[in-house]
Amino acid sequence: MNTLTLIEEHWLIVSACLLLIITALSLWPLDIPSAPGSDKIHHLVAYAALVFPVALRQPNRWLWFVVFFIGYSGLIELIQPYVNRYGEWLDMLANTAGVVCGIALATAINAVGNRRLKD
Repeated sequence: MNTLTLIEEHWLIVSACLLLIITALSLWPLDIPSAPGSDKIHHLVAYAALVFPVALRQPNRWLWFVVFFIGYSGLIELIQPYVNRYGEWLDMLANTAGVVCGIALATAINAVGNRRLKD
């Protein structure tokens, strides 16, 4: 069993765990050590990883998950000033770009997978 199959089978658990991790890291006070790279890239990668299992599996109403993730990222940005963080709308833009990238990657993988099955 390969990694993509595992992600596809356990998409809900993977997405829920990633959402919890993103939430914790987004609302944790600023005294956490900085990671290498740009803050916006971190946002993009996190939300691409978050939406990837959903977009790969495409359960019923999967687009509602996408809308929820984007809305949730905006909610996080609104809450951050109350937990010693800085809410930035550019972070939400990076989150949205990440969602789009995650969907694009999953779509490309699904297209290649379907092509192999047809050949």
